[in-house]
This record gives sequence, C-alpha cells and structure tokens, in this order.
Amino acid sequence: MLTDIEIAQRSKIKNITDIADKAGIKTSEIDLHGCYKAKISLNVLKRLAGKKDGKLILVTTMTPTPRGEGKTTITIGLGQALKKLGKKTFICIREPSLGPVMGLKGGAAGGGYSQVIPMDDINLHLTGDMHMITSAHNLLTAMLYNHIHHGNYLNIDEDRLAWHRVMDMNDRSLRGMFAITASSEVMAILCLAKSVTDMKQRLGQIVIAYNKKGQPVRAREIKAEGAMTLLLWHALKPNLVQTLEGGPAFVHGGPFANIAHGCNSLIATRMALKLSDYVVTEAGFGSDLGAEKFFNIKCRVGELKPSAVVLVVTKQAVDRHGYANVARHVANLNKFGVPIVIAVNKKLDDSDHEIGEILDQCQAMGVRCFVSEVWARGGEGGKALAGEVIKLCAHDSKFQFLYDLGVSIREKIEIVAREIYGADEVIFTREAERDLEVLQQTGCSRLSICVAKTQYSLSDDKNAFGKPEGFKLTVRELKPSAGAGFVVVYTGAILTMPGLPEHPAAENMDISEDGKIVGLF
Repeated sequence: MLTDIEIAQRSKIKNITDIADKAGIKTSEIDLHGCYKAKISLNVLKRLAGKKDGKLILVTTMTPTPRGEGKTTITIGLGQALKKLGKKTFICIREPSLGPVMGLKGGAAGGGYSQVIPMDDINLHLTGDMHMITSAHNLLTAMLYNHIHHGNYLNIDEDRLAWHRVMDMNDRSLRGMFAITASSEVMAILCLAKSVTDMKQRLGQIVIAYNKKGQPVRAREIKAEGAMTLLLWHALKPNLVQTLEGGPAFVHGGPFANIAHGCNSLIATRMALKLSDYVVTEAGFGSDLGAEKFFNIKCRVGELKPSAVVLVVTKQAVDRHGYANVARHVANLNKFGVPIVIAVNKKLDDSDHEIGEILDQCQAMGVRCFVSEVWARGGEGGKALAGEVIKLCAHDSKFQFLYDLGVSIREKIEIVAREIYGADEVIFTREAERDLEVLQQTGCSRLSICVAKTQYSLSDDKNAFGKPEGFKLTVRELKPSAGAGFVVVYTGAILTMPGLPEHPAAENMDISEDGKIVGLF
C-alpha cells in the first residue's frame, strides 16, 4: 500500500497557471511561487463583486480520536466528486501548522487519492504565511516591551500585560512564555479580515495590556498596526494549489479549533464563492468546536449562508464515543437550520458488516447517510455523497445563529455550553468572574465568544468520552480578542502551547541528496 506522499509524488501535477485559468483567474491576478502554487490577488474580489455566490458546504465531524477522522480528506474527496458530476467546484481548507505535522496528528493536505498537492510544500512552508504571521505577532511583542523600556508614557501596568510571543511548533518547555502561532489573534484576524484596510483596523484594536487605571491599551496606541500590516499584506492573499484530480483549491489560514475559531480564511472562502458554483470547506474538530465557531463567528462576520453540512463519522470514533455522540452532533447541527448528510469515512480495515451497521444506526437518526471511499478511490468514491449534497443545496437553507450578540458574554457561554455541549451548568472561577467584569467595563460585551476546549470530549474533560451528561463546564479565564471580534473563553485544562508525543512523526522524516522526501505521511 502506497503512503500519502508516495501517491502524491506519483501524481501528474499541472502547472498552477492552467488551474488558475480554468478557475476563471486572470494571469495578472496570479503571483507565482514556483510552478505549482500561487498567491491570488484580492483584485479578483473586486472584479467579481457583482457575481452571484455559489453554494457553501461545510464538512465537520463527530467527536474525534487523536488520529483524526479524515475530515480534510472528505472535504477534498467531496470536491473532486462534485467535479466528476460536472459541477464547477472550489475547495477551501486550512494551512497545516508545523507542530501537528511534526507531532502525531499529521498534516492538513488530505490523504490517499483525495489530497491537495504539492503535499510536501503544503505541509511544510507553503508560501510562508505561518512565518509572516509569527513575525507580525512577535513584532507587536517587541514594540510593547520597547515602549515600556523607553519611558512607558502610556502608563502600562507591567503586571497586566496581555500580549506575549508565538512560534509554529509544539514545544511544551515554552509554555507560559509562548503560544503556538495557530492560536494567535493575528492568525484569527488574518482569517476574518475582508481587506487589507480591514485587517489593519483589526490589528490596531488588539488589546496588548492594561494601564494602571485598568483601561485597555491597544496596538494602535504604540503605532504597531502599520508595520504589522506590512508584514501580513502578502499573507492575506489566498494560496492556490490543486487536487490530485486537477481541481482548484485554496489552502489559506490555519487557526486551531480547540483554541481559536478553526476555519480557513474568509477572503479565500468569499473568493471561491465568486469563482465557482459549489465551495466545500472544513471547520476543525467536531461540531461542538469548529462548526459552532464557523456558524457563529465566521458566517456572522462574512455574512455567509451555508447550504449544507456533511458530518463525518468513522468506526474508530464510534468505537470510542458511541452512537449517542453522533446523535448529539446531529442535534447540534440541526440548531443552525442547515440541511445535514452523514458521510461514513470507510478505512481500509473496516469490514462491510461494520460499515453497514454504522449506516443503519445513523439513518435511524433520520439523516441520510452515505459511505465515503474517497481515500481509496478519489472523487469516484464520493459520487453518491456528492449527489446528495447537490440535492440538499437545491433547497433554501434556513440558517440561523445560535445566539444574538446583544446578550451578555455570560449568557452566550451558557447558551453554547447548554445547547452544544450538553452541560447542566457553567462554573466561573474567581478569575473568570473578574474577567467578565473587565470585559463589560471595556465595551466587549457585544463580541462573539470563542471557547477554548478539549477536542476529545463534548465536555471540558478530555477523558469524558461519548455523550457526557450531568456535567459542569468550568470557565477559568476570559481574554478579549478585540481585533478578531470575539472573546476567548478558556475552559478545563486547555493549553495554547501543545507538546510533541513520545515518538513524534518528525523521527521518521528525511530528505535525500536529490530532494526526495520520505516519512511525510
């Protein structure tokens, strides 16, 4: 059996200019990064401003296992299947973070015969966006400490600094000093910005500290937003690559869904909606994390109206969490009013009997359910699923948000905890209560919430598998991401700097003298 990288290396990759041309992108709008990847100018959005948007399809999952359920693979495979059915389709996914790539979970380029290529470039540095984001974040840190060093005329309280440093690698020894780049507010801002000007305004809104009167100090007060935008303006352009079957794909932005909002960039999604009839995108982890944030944060900011949702189910996740977990995720998605279809991601060692039982159990929930074999068969293995998605998209979506921005931060947290996680009660620590007061005083009460929570459970306890009941969600602190437009709600033992496993994937990676990569999945 070939590995993912061996399949990718044997594929017939096309020049990215051909992919762009077929997608409706002009030569003048392409910024080449070699032969097989390119940055796309934001002028595409201006040129196509009057064009009707295509249909937006979200892919999410039940509560995952540590090795993932193949959400990105399903996203790419579904896009390939729609293309096989004659539909003009675009795929929008996130950029991989080097931490997971070198760790356990792997990259974010899909797998088997449903990949985006060149997968080695995508999983490593792509066009350098992660490094630009890291640099812009750390520039702000440097300017903050430099301001304090040179007199501190803003009277910043050095015991209440709110901005530290990031790096794009899992390094547990740096916890408390560094967070991972994917959790940075700068990453969130890039992924929610509508233009360069909007991004600069958002960067200026970042709360970097509090002064000795308890008032927030923002990035614009130390005149950092201009230089940060300078470092980021190129990163704001979506990255165009291709699928194994020659379809266009944007790989852009990489916020984690267990810490941040877990969606690819709004600019890439909006551009894809103008360039195609169907756009397939993903949101990180289960519906309790990525999907909830996709709907309540990204769709609100971008004025998006999704037409269908695909819920990925696997035997390995069912074995760990059971069918009650699947039912909970179905119920979660139903609350947003978007039509649902279940995709059972068949792995090579899954028997027909096992898959048949999952189909029967899922269909008993009143949701149409299809086997996906896109890992082994590419787009051909997802045509039945794609056919159902087309049918769902033909109906008018009754999409709605879960909460109104006018309710308090406390109420928003309680709504999500109750309606999505199934919690009986929310417990706010003493520190969290103080944070709520500060948020109210500093005008953050109308922001969305972005809950930082374990991805391995519907609750805030990573070992509470299945469908936990009768539990209390503990909120330990809250921080404003005023530039991104949400409040980060830290629950349980969630960390913003992950660590590598005992035997990280990096141990098996290497490259030969002639540039042949091995061990990259």
